[in-house]
Amino acid sequence: MKERIIRFVAGTLVLTSVLLAYFVAIEWLFLAGFVGFNLFQSSMTKFCPLEKLLDLFIKD
Repeated sequence: MKERIIRFVAGTLVLTSVLLAYFVAIEWLFLAGFVGFNLFQSSMTKFCPLEKLLDLFIKD
Protein backbone atom coordinates (compact mmCIF):
# COMPACT_ATOMS: atom_id res chain seq x y z
CA MET A 1 0.00 0.00 0.00
CA LYS A 2 2.70 2.52 1.00
CA GLU A 3 4.84 1.67 -2.03
CA ARG A 4 1.89 2.34 -4.31
CA ILE A 5 1.23 5.71 -2.64
CA ILE A 6 4.90 6.67 -2.94
CA ARG A 7 4.92 5.87 -6.66
CA PHE A 8 1.69 7.81 -7.16
CA VAL A 9 3.01 10.89 -5.34
CA ALA A 10 6.36 10.77 -7.19
CA GLY A 11 4.66 10.42 -10.57
CA THR A 12 2.19 13.18 -9.82
CA LEU A 13 4.95 15.55 -8.70
CA VAL A 14 7.03 14.88 -11.83
CA LEU A 15 4.08 15.36 -14.20
CA THR A 16 2.97 18.50 -12.35
CA SER A 17 6.52 19.84 -12.50
CA VAL A 18 6.74 19.29 -16.25
CA LEU A 19 3.39 20.96 -16.86
CA LEU A 20 4.31 23.93 -14.67
CA ALA A 21 7.67 24.23 -16.44
CA TYR A 22 5.91 24.32 -19.80
CA PHE A 23 3.12 26.73 -18.88
CA VAL A 24 4.58 28.87 -16.06
CA ALA A 25 8.36 28.89 -15.65
CA ILE A 26 11.19 26.55 -16.60
CA GLU A 27 12.49 26.62 -13.02
CA TRP A 28 9.75 24.15 -12.03
CA LEU A 29 11.96 21.43 -13.53
CA PHE A 30 14.02 21.64 -10.34
CA LEU A 31 11.10 19.93 -8.61
CA ALA A 32 11.27 17.02 -11.06
CA GLY A 33 15.02 16.87 -10.50
CA PHE A 34 14.54 16.81 -6.74
CA VAL A 35 12.00 13.98 -6.99
CA GLY A 36 14.31 12.02 -9.29
CA PHE A 37 17.26 12.53 -6.97
CA ASN A 38 15.17 11.44 -3.99
CA LEU A 39 14.09 8.27 -5.81
CA PHE A 40 17.74 7.56 -6.68
CA GLN A 41 19.02 8.09 -3.13
CA SER A 42 16.20 6.03 -1.61
CA SER A 43 17.10 3.11 -3.89
CA MET A 44 20.70 3.28 -2.65
CA THR A 45 20.13 4.00 1.05
CA LYS A 46 16.71 2.37 1.63
CA PHE A 47 15.60 5.64 3.29
CA CYS A 48 12.55 7.42 1.91
CA PRO A 49 11.28 10.54 3.70
CA LEU A 50 7.75 10.06 2.33
CA GLU A 51 7.68 6.48 3.64
CA LYS A 52 8.58 7.73 7.13
CA LEU A 53 5.83 10.35 6.86
CA LEU A 54 3.31 7.72 5.78
CA ASP A 55 4.33 5.54 8.73
CA LEU A 56 2.99 8.27 11.01
CA PHE A 57 -0.41 8.34 9.31
CA ILE A 58 -0.97 4.79 8.00
CA LYS A 59 -0.72 1.77 10.22
CA ASP A 60 -0.44 -1.55 8.34
